Amino acid sequence: MRLWSLAPDYLDRQGLTACWREALLAQAVLAGRTKGYRNHPQLVRFRATPDPLAAVGAYLAAVADEATDRGYSYDRGRILDAPGDGRPPVPRIAVTDGQLEVERAHLLAKLHVRTPERAGALADADVVRTHPLFTTVPGPREDWERA
Repeated sequence: MRLWSLAPDYLDRQGLTACWREALLAQAVLAGRTKGYRNHPQLVRFRATPDPLAAVGAYLAAVADEATDRGYSYDRGRILDAPGDGRPPVPRIAVTDGQLEVERAHLLAKLHVRTPERAGALADADVVRTHPLFTTVPGPREDWERA
Protein backbone atom coordinates (compact mmCIF):
# COMPACT_ATOMS: atom_id res chain seq x y z
CA MET A 1 0.00 0.00 0.00
CA ARG A 2 1.44 3.37 -1.02
CA LEU A 3 -0.48 6.45 0.05
CA TRP A 4 1.60 9.19 -1.51
CA SER A 5 2.30 12.36 0.45
CA LEU A 6 3.21 13.99 -2.87
CA ALA A 7 0.68 16.03 -4.83
CA PRO A 8 -1.48 13.71 -6.98
CA ASP A 9 -0.66 15.63 -10.17
CA TYR A 10 2.89 14.22 -10.04
CA LEU A 11 1.50 10.69 -10.50
CA ASP A 12 1.17 9.08 -13.89
CA ARG A 13 -2.05 7.32 -14.92
CA GLN A 14 -0.98 4.02 -13.39
CA GLY A 15 0.16 5.70 -10.18
CA LEU A 16 -3.03 7.71 -9.81
CA THR A 17 -5.21 4.65 -10.32
CA ALA A 18 -3.13 2.59 -7.88
CA CYS A 19 -3.27 5.42 -5.34
CA TRP A 20 -7.08 5.54 -5.63
CA ARG A 21 -7.40 1.78 -5.14
CA GLU A 22 -4.96 1.68 -2.25
CA ALA A 23 -6.67 4.61 -0.52
CA LEU A 24 -9.98 2.78 -0.88
CA LEU A 25 -8.33 -0.22 0.76
CA ALA A 26 -7.05 2.05 3.55
CA GLN A 27 -10.59 3.36 3.99
CA ALA A 28 -11.92 -0.21 4.28
CA VAL A 29 -9.28 -1.02 6.89
CA LEU A 30 -10.04 2.11 8.91
CA ALA A 31 -13.77 1.36 8.72
CA GLY A 32 -13.17 -2.17 10.03
CA ARG A 33 -14.47 -3.74 6.82
CA THR A 34 -11.44 -5.95 6.15
CA LYS A 35 -9.07 -8.06 8.19
CA GLY A 36 -6.03 -7.59 5.98
CA TYR A 37 -3.61 -4.66 6.15
CA ARG A 38 -4.81 -3.63 9.64
CA ASN A 39 -1.24 -3.04 10.80
CA HIS A 40 0.04 -1.39 7.65
CA PRO A 41 2.56 1.31 8.63
CA GLN A 42 1.14 3.99 6.34
CA LEU A 43 -2.14 3.94 8.27
CA VAL A 44 -0.39 5.31 11.37
CA ARG A 45 -0.72 8.90 10.23
CA PHE A 46 -4.44 8.55 9.47
CA ARG A 47 -5.13 6.81 12.78
CA ALA A 48 -3.38 9.67 14.59
CA THR A 49 -6.00 12.15 13.38
CA PRO A 50 -9.16 12.97 15.35
CA ASP A 51 -11.30 11.34 12.63
CA PRO A 52 -9.39 8.77 10.53
CA LEU A 53 -12.29 8.09 8.14
CA ALA A 54 -12.73 11.79 7.43
CA ALA A 55 -8.97 12.09 6.84
CA VAL A 56 -8.89 9.23 4.35
CA GLY A 57 -12.06 10.65 2.78
CA ALA A 58 -10.28 13.96 2.22
CA TYR A 59 -7.32 12.07 0.79
CA LEU A 60 -9.57 10.18 -1.64
CA ALA A 61 -11.43 13.35 -2.64
CA ALA A 62 -8.21 15.07 -3.71
CA VAL A 63 -7.16 12.01 -5.74
CA ALA A 64 -10.61 11.99 -7.38
CA ASP A 65 -10.26 15.72 -8.12
CA GLU A 66 -7.00 15.06 -9.96
CA ALA A 67 -8.63 12.21 -11.87
CA THR A 68 -11.49 14.49 -12.89
CA ASP A 69 -9.01 17.16 -14.05
CA ARG A 70 -7.50 14.51 -16.35
CA GLY A 71 -10.87 13.40 -17.70
CA TYR A 72 -11.04 10.15 -15.72
CA SER A 73 -14.16 9.10 -13.85
CA TYR A 74 -13.57 7.75 -10.34
CA ASP A 75 -16.67 6.78 -8.37
CA ARG A 76 -16.84 9.38 -5.57
CA GLY A 77 -19.76 7.42 -4.13
CA ARG A 78 -17.16 4.98 -2.76
CA ILE A 79 -15.82 7.64 -0.37
CA LEU A 80 -17.48 6.89 2.97
CA ASP A 81 -16.80 10.21 4.66
CA ALA A 82 -16.36 12.74 1.87
CA PRO A 83 -15.54 16.35 2.71
CA GLY A 84 -18.24 18.96 2.29
CA ASP A 85 -21.92 18.79 3.13
CA GLY A 86 -21.42 21.25 6.01
CA ARG A 87 -18.79 19.10 7.69
CA PRO A 88 -15.85 20.87 9.31
CA PRO A 89 -12.61 20.74 7.32
CA VAL A 90 -10.22 17.92 8.10
CA PRO A 91 -7.04 19.08 9.87
CA ARG A 92 -3.95 18.77 7.71
CA ILE A 93 -1.46 16.04 8.54
CA ALA A 94 2.22 16.89 8.97
CA VAL A 95 4.72 15.10 6.75
CA THR A 96 8.46 15.66 6.95
CA ASP A 97 10.52 17.08 4.12
CA GLY A 98 12.77 14.02 4.52
CA GLN A 99 9.77 11.78 3.82
CA LEU A 100 8.89 13.82 0.76
CA GLU A 101 12.40 13.33 -0.60
CA VAL A 102 12.14 9.56 -0.06
CA GLU A 103 8.83 9.52 -1.92
CA ARG A 104 10.15 11.80 -4.64
CA ALA A 105 13.05 9.43 -5.35
CA HIS A 106 10.73 6.40 -5.24
CA LEU A 107 8.22 7.96 -7.64
CA LEU A 108 10.92 9.26 -9.99
CA ALA A 109 12.32 5.75 -10.32
CA LYS A 110 8.86 4.50 -11.31
CA LEU A 111 8.20 7.38 -13.70
CA HIS A 112 11.53 7.01 -15.49
CA VAL A 113 10.55 3.43 -16.35
CA ARG A 114 6.81 3.79 -17.02
CA THR A 115 6.23 7.34 -18.25
CA PRO A 116 9.45 9.35 -18.55
CA GLU A 117 7.58 12.37 -19.91
CA ARG A 118 5.93 12.85 -16.49
CA ALA A 119 9.21 12.74 -14.54
CA GLY A 120 10.32 16.25 -15.47
CA ALA A 121 7.94 18.23 -13.26
CA LEU A 122 8.92 16.26 -10.19
CA ALA A 123 12.62 16.08 -10.99
CA ASP A 124 12.84 19.83 -11.63
CA ALA A 125 10.78 20.98 -8.61
CA ASP A 126 12.75 23.08 -6.13
CA VAL A 127 10.01 22.56 -3.56
CA VAL A 128 8.01 19.35 -3.78
CA ARG A 129 4.28 19.96 -3.44
CA THR A 130 2.26 17.75 -1.13
CA HIS A 131 -1.15 16.16 -1.41
CA PRO A 132 -3.64 18.81 -0.14
CA LEU A 133 -4.23 16.82 3.06
CA PHE A 134 -0.60 17.21 4.12
CA THR A 135 1.61 20.04 5.25
CA THR A 136 5.39 19.91 5.16
CA VAL A 137 7.48 20.14 8.33
CA PRO A 138 11.24 19.80 8.71
CA GLY A 139 12.50 16.36 9.61
CA PRO A 140 13.93 13.03 8.48
CA ARG A 141 12.15 10.12 6.81
CA GLU A 142 9.00 9.16 8.73
CA ASP A 143 9.31 6.24 11.15
CA TRP A 144 6.56 4.32 9.35
CA GLU A 145 8.38 4.40 6.00
CA ARG A 146 10.12 1.20 5.01
CA ALA A 147 13.82 1.78 4.49
